[in-house]
Amino acid sequence: MGGLKKQIETYEAMKDDLELDYFGKWVVFHDEKLVGSYESFDEAATDAIEKFGYRGPYLIRQVGAPPLRLPASVMYRPLYAKS
Repeated sequence: MGGLKKQIETYEAMKDDLELDYFGKWVVFHDEKLVGSYESFDEAATDAIEKFGYRGPYLIRQVGAPPLRLPASVMYRPLYAKS
């Protein structure tokens, strides 16, 4: 089973084909495979959680959307934060 980086690499490798077939839809990747396509993020997330639980790694992306850029303060938690 690959980590999130592997799921992103798989998405990027399939990006051109995905844009032809699923442009604007939400897709889920798990174990370096396309699991499904969905009309909304909520549908994609619900199905991913039902199939794989709250812990991943799995990737949910909207096909054709620009990459999301998060500020560093959102991406990293403080050392004193409880897990």
